[in-house]
Amino acid sequence: MAVPVAFFAVFFAYPVTAIVARGLKADGVWRFGRIGEVLGEPDIVQVLWFTTWQALASTALTLLIALPGAYVFARFDFPGKQLLRAVVTVPFVLPTIVVGTAFLALLGRGGLLDETWGVRLDTTVWAILLAHVFFNYAVVVRTVGGLWSQLDPRQEEAARVLGAGRFAAWRRVTLPALGPAVAAAALMVFLFTFTSFGVVQILGGPAFSTLEVEIYRQTAQLLDLPTAAVLTLVQFAAVGAILAVHAWTVRRRESALKLVDPARTARRPRGAGQWALLGGVLATVLVLILLPVGVLVERSLDGPDGYGFAFYRALTSADGGTFLVPPLEAVGNSLQYALVATAIALLVGGLAAAALTRRAGRFVRGFDALLMLPLGVSAVTVGFGFLITLDEPPLDLRASWILVPLAQALVGVPFVVRTMLPVLRAVDERLREAAAVLGASPPRVWREVDLPMVRRAVLIAAGFAFAVSLGEFGATVFIARPDNPTLPVAVARLLGRAGELNYGQAMALSTILMLVCAAALLALERIRTQGSGEF
Repeated sequence: MAVPVAFFAVFFAYPVTAIVARGLKADGVWRFGRIGEVLGEPDIVQVLWFTTWQALASTALTLLIALPGAYVFARFDFPGKQLLRAVVTVPFVLPTIVVGTAFLALLGRGGLLDETWGVRLDTTVWAILLAHVFFNYAVVVRTVGGLWSQLDPRQEEAARVLGAGRFAAWRRVTLPALGPAVAAAALMVFLFTFTSFGVVQILGGPAFSTLEVEIYRQTAQLLDLPTAAVLTLVQFAAVGAILAVHAWTVRRRESALKLVDPARTARRPRGAGQWALLGGVLATVLVLILLPVGVLVERSLDGPDGYGFAFYRALTSADGGTFLVPPLEAVGNSLQYALVATAIALLVGGLAAAALTRRAGRFVRGFDALLMLPLGVSAVTVGFGFLITLDEPPLDLRASWILVPLAQALVGVPFVVRTMLPVLRAVDERLREAAAVLGASPPRVWREVDLPMVRRAVLIAAGFAFAVSLGEFGATVFIARPDNPTLPVAVARLLGRAGELNYGQAMALSTILMLVCAAALLALERIRTQGSGEF
């Protein structure tokens, strides 16, 4: 427990606390009155309103579109199911800035719908909502579908035998059992959309800002630390409440149900209605997921002289002036940073998961919740906090390359813990006790008993940590050096400059980043087993 606690204390709690204190403290005096002043400003009220209602709308729309997919993956067995499951999961591990870029190419000015049919979602809100559904579709499918596939269908069949109609049997038997899973999925979607940064930054423009985008604007552009500190506290309180409710729903889901082997519940579709439902889900995946990424690839190939690899070749040169080095070097930088971040996340997350498995109590539950906070607390605050806190010996790291992997590892650790913890808890404690009685030390017990059983979960955790580290943007945008940009930072800089060449290179880099993340996800699906964690 000591290593994870120290890691989060130094690289998460300390930077966040320092940046908030610097914003609310002046001449040694705390200015808590500033909180009321900031929250009373009309512009901030508008940001809070937009952040909340777009998260609610995104959550409702995601549930509406994804729940049929959860049912199909849970109850139907059909050719290509594993491949389709991987396809719908790819958006979840894509960097948010790539998702924003894909929907910009599809729905923005000059996008596919604008050019082909003259349809442009000028309100921008629909583009943001659909991008959030694209990003979070897999959260509902995996969280709800995973539980749905383990519910014994004979319970619903018994209700129908006793006279209940199909809908009544589902409403009275299946829906209450699915309630905790649906609530958990909804809370996670709300969390991810409430703290949305890259998608809103790319699609929203100056008219639409979430809390995270506004924190970035107040910090990086206006240098108004007091306002940024207040907004950080608001977001921290909201995220803490969401995670507390989510932890409660997860405990209900784990303890309240008797589950069966998913292989016993899936079957081939029967009848026109079930085949139509399967076709509808396939059509949804085609339009919602494959169309945006297809347009992204198409835009990356649509050069000034026709289709080709002109924009990809331009990535090998720094003549455009946007970077000190050729943009293609961002690929190598990102891969190196992500590998180091993955190693750190595996070490910290693995130790944390092992400690949570062996201990119980209120402190442990609190630490479990703390491990999830980096997913919701402002990454912008963490990144800027790194710059103002890690600047003195023995932790003078501002000029060090390790800052980027450390920030990325903070996001990777929750995925490692959530992937490994259920598997570790499934290991029979008597095996560990027997090994200890025979004289094995704790490290050897871990090596000889736990590791063989969780090896596959470790590989899955490493894959998720690598993918999310590769796409981290909120903190990295502050600490990545100009001569060593990461892929998401390079894409954002290219999109921020006018010109067809910069736009084309942004599309090309986004396509490369998407392909790397998709390859990692497809590899994970080949080794994934049932029950390999929440994600």
